[in-house]
Amino acid sequence: MALPETLAELRDNIAAQHEQLTGRLRDAARFLIDNPHEVALSTVAELGKRSNIAPSAYIRLAQALGFSGFKDLQRLFRAPLQQAADTHYSERIRHYGGETLLEDPSDVGGILREFSQANIVSLEHLAEGGEQANIEAAIAHLQAARTTFVIGMRRAFPVAAYLSYALSRVGQRTVHISGAGGTLPEQVSAIADDDLLIAVSFPPYARDTVEACRQAREAGVTLVAITDSVLSPIGQMADTVIEVNDAELLGFRSLTASFCIAQTLAMGLAFREWGSLSHDRLNDIDC
Repeated sequence: MALPETLAELRDNIAAQHEQLTGRLRDAARFLIDNPHEVALSTVAELGKRSNIAPSAYIRLAQALGFSGFKDLQRLFRAPLQQAADTHYSERIRHYGGETLLEDPSDVGGILREFSQANIVSLEHLAEGGEQANIEAAIAHLQAARTTFVIGMRRAFPVAAYLSYALSRVGQRTVHISGAGGTLPEQVSAIADDDLLIAVSFPPYARDTVEACRQAREAGVTLVAITDSVLSPIGQMADTVIEVNDAELLGFRSLTASFCIAQTLAMGLAFREWGSLSHDRLNDIDC
């Protein structure tokens, strides 16, 4: 396997070798993917303290991935930050491939401008088409499913709610798993093995969503995950993973790219199901 030259290639390599890695090396890989900024600016000893994983695990992981050592791997994480190394800025907006500096967090106009630009970067990455095959696979799962169940808790809830609405509007039999009134176990237990579960979750990953995916997989249900990484808790269980990296500032995730995925799934399904008649029918779809 060729040595990765970018963070995207590194994620692909880790995913490809995930089953061959030991449990400790998987934990180290998960921390690297989830914390690119810390990896770029910290020593391996500091990473060990922050993650409660022995520094030697990061060194062994680097070697397992084909690097000569940890510093050789670390250069992939430092590259996106070369233009953002001025540490006097107090906050950073994270997005696909790097970070945007936010000079004054009290400047609402500045937050709007920088968040908008970070969202543009995330959408431009999405538009490059790297997830097209996974989106097409998800649409094929939708076509094959008797009923589609959609779950997303906490900050992923709006995406799940919209996706379930949009799918129902294009004629898909859809159930939004909301867990209202403490009924989550009952809602999940209603999923049959000829149904489809679409799960939406991002760090720190809602426990209810992860548990719902685990129960569904044990029941033989097909699972599509909309998440930040194939190594996420739901990504590892899924038949198909659609990776999304929205802009994020201090725990606020924009969800812009995630909603774009939801719209693409619904419209893609409509055109597959309705064919040439879909243009006229979509005019009044209200999505």
